Amino acid sequence: MPASASDIGLFCPNPALDARATALCKRFGLPRLKQAPATSYVLYLDNEGLQLRAPDATEGGTVRVDFVGGALGHRLRFGGGRGQPLARAAGVKPGFDPVIWDATAGLGRDAFVLASVGCKVTLCERSPVLAALLDDGLQRAMLNAAIGDWVDARMTLRFADSATALRTLDEAMYPDTVYLDPMYPPGKSSVLVKKEIRALQHLLGEDNDSQSLFEAALAVARRRVVVKRPRRAGPLHDRTPSTSIESKKTRYDIYVTL
Repeated sequence: MPASASDIGLFCPNPALDARATALCKRFGLPRLKQAPATSYVLYLDNEGLQLRAPDATEGGTVRVDFVGGALGHRLRFGGGRGQPLARAAGVKPGFDPVIWDATAGLGRDAFVLASVGCKVTLCERSPVLAALLDDGLQRAMLNAAIGDWVDARMTLRFADSATALRTLDEAMYPDTVYLDPMYPPGKSSVLVKKEIRALQHLLGEDNDSQSLFEAALAVARRRVVVKRPRRAGPLHDRTPSTSIESKKTRYDIYVTL
């Protein structure tokens, strides 16, 4: 069974970070722990930021949101810029940077890439654990001299259920593009063994309401809905897209709403 918000608490061993820990728990409804559990997932806040720790390495290791270094830093420098498949699928083109609602923000990686090429992105995440990790990653990124200004200007976190939030969105705030990255269907792809994916599977369980989210996205997107899929998987809910853009392992199905 997936862990719920009540199953995962936040532990902070450093009294100097108490105010930050308290703010995170209050905003995202997380329980504050007096000690870190040895047999369950825990959010651990230290001087390096917030991380999700698994009870043992086989369950997923340690996961944090890092927009500055690691894979995202490399992708920012060498990822192909505005011409990469994700950007083209989202509707980026010369002279136009779409406003994007990332309806399944997760660890924020695709949202960060889209923001890095000029898009304003709302990262909507309903999991309190993932939302807290995203908030921590964004706060640290905003302090970085190289990317802080545009992260602050282009990336906004919203802690909510996207299907509900989109249905209640004022029409003046409708995004150009709604981006969906549903949990990948079961398979043998090596992506499923990565620690981040295993942690997300444990947290979120099966994706049982993607149909509702898909319909909400189609109702408000001014230009398109983009659904990220494994390259060889069928379209989401067997709905044929208007067109698709493929990369080595991924396919972006585009549903034009104009």
